[in-house]
Amino acid sequence: MNKKKFTTADILKNKNYTEASVFQPINLLRESRRQNEIPSGKVPSICVLDPDGDLVDYLNNKKKATISKYWACYHSNLYTFKIGKLTVGIIPRVVGSSYAVLIAEQLFVSGCKLLISITSAGIIKQSDSNKKFALITRTIRDEGTSYHYLPKNEPSELCQKLLKKLKNNENLWSEVKSWTTDAPYRETMFAIDEMKKDNVTCVEMEASALYAFAKAKNKEVVCFAHLTNTMAQKEGDFEKGEDYGSPETIQLIEEVIKKLK
Repeated sequence: MNKKKFTTADILKNKNYTEASVFQPINLLRESRRQNEIPSGKVPSICVLDPDGDLVDYLNNKKKATISKYWACYHSNLYTFKIGKLTVGIIPRVVGSSYAVLIAEQLFVSGCKLLISITSAGIIKQSDSNKKFALITRTIRDEGTSYHYLPKNEPSELCQKLLKKLKNNENLWSEVKSWTTDAPYRETMFAIDEMKKDNVTCVEMEASALYAFAKAKNKEVVCFAHLTNTMAQKEGDFEKGEDYGSPETIQLIEEVIKKLK
């Protein structure tokens, strides 16, 4: 009788987590500056990822955003806007784990010290809270990027130092466990039911990879989910409210900055 041969998944092979990468973000940005004649300069110390792009669209429509002349990324534009007297950077439409971490790597070698990601998320299990924003504290690693930064058995989660400062917000957010996937159109009912059993509140596409990067590189990253939909299971899904929830999102960013000072 032939026995089945079980092999390690390719994504888990050939990993040395303590070895530096040959391809470095700072070198890519150096070449982009040279080719595109981008002046040397730093991005704001606090930056935001806006996967939906709604906040950047809102800021542009209000003429409150300015495109950065120092951002040397080949694949994206970085805008700046003011929260009080503080200048904040923001990049729209950074969707998916690999793209989010590519951008994060480049931001942190360009002057960023704190990265806040605010992504739309599908509701897996209704929370007791009626808050629209959820602070993602723990994740299910159902994507590929995190496995290049952390071994398979290590949790990808918000670091305790940041969690302690952000914990127990009464007004804007609840704390949740999230399922990060890189295949949104493979969210089967079987998978959803299993996530419910694991007390998962929502599904999104970036958090576990961003937290794995943050842990591996000792960087400050905070991921929020804007709970907006039930994966298009009913008409009228994906509504964020007035101006696509942008005023509330700015309030969220302001509160996070205040707590992390």
